[in-house]
Amino acid sequence: MGATGSRELFFQAGFDVLAESGYGGLKLASVCNRLGVTSGSFYHHFASWSEYTRQLVTDWRDRMTVRVEEVGDDPDPRRRLDRLIEGGLTLPHGAEAAIRVWGSIDPLVRDTQAAVDRHRFDAVFESALQVLGHRRQAELFASWSIYLLVGYEQALLPRDPEGLEWLVTQLLESLDAGRFASVPDSD
Repeated sequence: MGATGSRELFFQAGFDVLAESGYGGLKLASVCNRLGVTSGSFYHHFASWSEYTRQLVTDWRDRMTVRVEEVGDDPDPRRRLDRLIEGGLTLPHGAEAAIRVWGSIDPLVRDTQAAVDRHRFDAVFESALQVLGHRRQAELFASWSIYLLVGYEQALLPRDPEGLEWLVTQLLESLDAGRFASVPDSD
């Protein structure tokens, strides 16, 4: 058990614990056991558990932001939407759901989650606006996209990746078929 790991390995272990055991399972022992290291190794990298959890959330935010930014490089807004949605389908949904639970009791985590959600929404909205050319239609498309993925994370139903992919395909086909043109201008 004496092997040491890098900070990034500790972060990945934390995400894995969140994905498998939820927020309630995120404990020092479970993170260390996952890596096969002692708590001494942990404290070699982090001054305290609270420092680790704060940095874990920051690392998650940074990774999620970079993921969206990488997609933003595509000059074709419709391809960007496909890539953003594909990225949403491949999120670690268990860890995302656990972070949302964590955010319900920790204001820092909640604020971080809100910033990540806003960043995701803005990226989808900007691309949808370029495709649709209509602000309200783009807002609804972006909202549906985010609600669909967040709802998937929150539902206490068995995971159904194929079903989620089918729903997202329907949403994208609605975009391509011009069905968002029926969206009224008012809220």
